Amino acid sequence: MLFRATRPAPPEPEQFMLRVDGEDIPISLRRNPRARRYTLRVRTAERDVVLTMPPRGSAREAFAFAERYRDWITVRLARLPKAIPFEPGARIPLRGDVHRLVHRPNARGTVWLEASATGPLLCVAGERAHFARRVHDFLKREARRDLTEASRRHASALRVSIARITLRDTASRWGSCSASGALSYSWRLIFAPPFVLDYLAAHEIAHRREMNHGSRFWKAVDALYPNRERAERWLKVHGPELHRYGVEED
Repeated sequence: MLFRATRPAPPEPEQFMLRVDGEDIPISLRRNPRARRYTLRVRTAERDVVLTMPPRGSAREAFAFAERYRDWITVRLARLPKAIPFEPGARIPLRGDVHRLVHRPNARGTVWLEASATGPLLCVAGERAHFARRVHDFLKREARRDLTEASRRHASALRVSIARITLRDTASRWGSCSASGALSYSWRLIFAPPFVLDYLAAHEIAHRREMNHGSRFWKAVDALYPNRERAERWLKVHGPELHRYGVEED
């Protein structure tokens, strides 16, 4: 008996380009075994478009679906907060206060803060090519300092131990706590007012007592930070905007 060799199926594309207002927009494909239909989502933090497919969907049908909703995609992308790269003249919040980025190429040092008649400045020395990286490194150091102080203070108040503190640029959550006490935070919390950062630290430290979001967990949070509703409201309204700083325009 003869058997005919079969060719392996071509790999499924992870994304395709959709022409929107003269610009090629990448559409990322995600297959979800529980999805019953095609859905589109414009993610604020990642500033991209994700198309979710049902189990038996095809890339061809997904492209046709995106084509039908081209206008919807256009409107949602236009609503994204304008990206603000780290460049001279840009204005960014530092602990909730807006600072203007200033390049001082001939000055000594790296990054420092100054007061001026027009408002606080964040000054950067050195070559222009290193400007954005130096701003990013400075902000991350400041975030680590503030989050370490807040985490240790809340851990002492709750009488729990903590392990390593890691900073990441996460889009889905502002912080996390492992069962071993390892903490992870978004460095972008340095853009927020101090009371927001303090609440997030209290939230994660409370997980050292309760690895859930039950009533005893929230009781621990409230003991550390009584006015959590204020911080939660701020994050709900302003949190997505924190992801636009340091993002290069396409």
